[in-house]
Amino acid sequence: MSSYGKINEHEQAKLEASRRTRKRITIIAISSIVLVCIVVGAVVGTTANNNGKKPSSTEGNGDTISVSVKAVCDVTLYKEKCFKTVGSAPNASTLNPEELFRYAVQITLTELTKVLDVFSDREHTDKATSKAMGACVELIELAVDQLNKTMTSMKDNTKSSSESLDDLRTWLSSVGTYQETCKDSLKEAKNPNSTAFGETHLKDSTELTSNALAIITWLGKIADSVKLNHRRLLTTARTNDLPMMGAGGRRLLESGDLKKKATIVVAQDGTGKYRTISEALEEVEEKNEKHTIIYVKKGVYVENVRVEKKKWNVVMVGDGQSKTIVSGGLNFIDGTPTFQTATFAVFGKGFMARDMGFRNTAGPAKHQAVALMTSADLAVFYRCTMDAFQDTLYAHAQRQFYRECDIIGTVDFIFGNAAVVFQNCKILPRRPMKGQQITITAQGKKDPNQNTGISIHNCTITPFDNLIDVNTFLGRPWKDFSTTVIMKSFMDGFVNPKGWLPWVGDNAPDTIFYAEHLNFGPGASTKNRVKWRGLRLFLTKKEANRFTVKPFIDGKKWLPATKVPFKADF
Repeated sequence: MSSYGKINEHEQAKLEASRRTRKRITIIAISSIVLVCIVVGAVVGTTANNNGKKPSSTEGNGDTISVSVKAVCDVTLYKEKCFKTVGSAPNASTLNPEELFRYAVQITLTELTKVLDVFSDREHTDKATSKAMGACVELIELAVDQLNKTMTSMKDNTKSSSESLDDLRTWLSSVGTYQETCKDSLKEAKNPNSTAFGETHLKDSTELTSNALAIITWLGKIADSVKLNHRRLLTTARTNDLPMMGAGGRRLLESGDLKKKATIVVAQDGTGKYRTISEALEEVEEKNEKHTIIYVKKGVYVENVRVEKKKWNVVMVGDGQSKTIVSGGLNFIDGTPTFQTATFAVFGKGFMARDMGFRNTAGPAKHQAVALMTSADLAVFYRCTMDAFQDTLYAHAQRQFYRECDIIGTVDFIFGNAAVVFQNCKILPRRPMKGQQITITAQGKKDPNQNTGISIHNCTITPFDNLIDVNTFLGRPWKDFSTTVIMKSFMDGFVNPKGWLPWVGDNAPDTIFYAEHLNFGPGASTKNRVKWRGLRLFLTKKEANRFTVKPFIDGKKWLPATKVPFKADF
């Protein structure tokens, strides 16, 4: 029975949380026992098969399958496809779960490579479709690159499985995101034939990606309970994935003003080697394990900049977030897919920007117009400003960290499907078009096994303009498993008491995970929040810590080398 009587809201929340915790502990304990039994059964089954014994399971069609295949396929969302593909691996009955995971990644790579060929050869009937298809080709190429990276990383035995699991899950999550973004781009083109084309040709690869992601997620959950085969099968060349980790890199970042250490200088007045940022980036060595520091002197640089995927460990520093500004105006209304509207787009891993501004000047009437898009792993932005209207900051994929940044916008102006933490940032909703409502976030988690979400920690949410007559919401769930957490942040009184807005209709999917925890200020009261099943208004300390720098973006392992301040936990 629910308790009642003289008890305040916070105490009631703690009481209910305590009950939920006890229930969860019981469920987790039982689940853990079941998981261990399954894995032990898989290992025993594999050993038995290796000794010439018959497999112990059968599928509905009468074909025999190994216990290991059954164990890994049972955790996937597309079980039938898993049995059909993973179950048909050469010598499947002799493979353990980790080896089956490798095969799952390999067949996903094979399928996506075929898809890339199909999209590259597709003829287009109109300009909008042509641009959307172009975006898809780029996105599928990114997905193929990530799968190749995953396959390569599993051949190295320098690090433990627990370290690599986070990497593998991040990269596979991004593979799913790239395919979903392609579908979104085709929908934006409003050509039913192209939309259907995308859905049809990406169906198998999307399901295979999801299955591989489910398997690695499951392996991660049991890694601490059972050491499969006592070997380091899932490993990564971790030193190649961390930005600026060499001793020389650390010394350079620690020693004085970064601007004085720059090897490349950009200045509009001719006092640098280059007058544009794009020209400077061409000088950066591809796949450089050491950092390259680029100093961009004060000025407004009107250009669309891309830090390409092979430009690793670029550090870009300006004269201040209101002094060094990159400005552009690409937008959706004028015919550019959202994914390609960014004034500044980052794909190269280990990127860092500090003391700079990124602006899209298209204005509210042009709808989607991105100022900054980041699709790079281990990316950092420190003391930067992102200034636009709709879709200002596209935290697209992989692991990202923003510290002491100002983010200004109107509709869905922090969006994407990265694993991203905002810490000590100013979130500044501005006046939209007449009749528009403001939504701060729109998180795009499509698959429950993706390790993605938006975490807003110790930030301030205050109006950029006078918004007294504008409905302002904390966000709306873009996809079925949208995940957004706001913790220990100040909310001004302009936030609508309901807090959150549905994407469509008057409700949200039960599968989302939204949370507000220990926020303060006149807009932080949760008394009249929407009654969604997926909205949590109180978290335990353990639950809150899940969305902090250390576990959520693996930040304690790579952020210290950047010399950017951060708080690792709650």
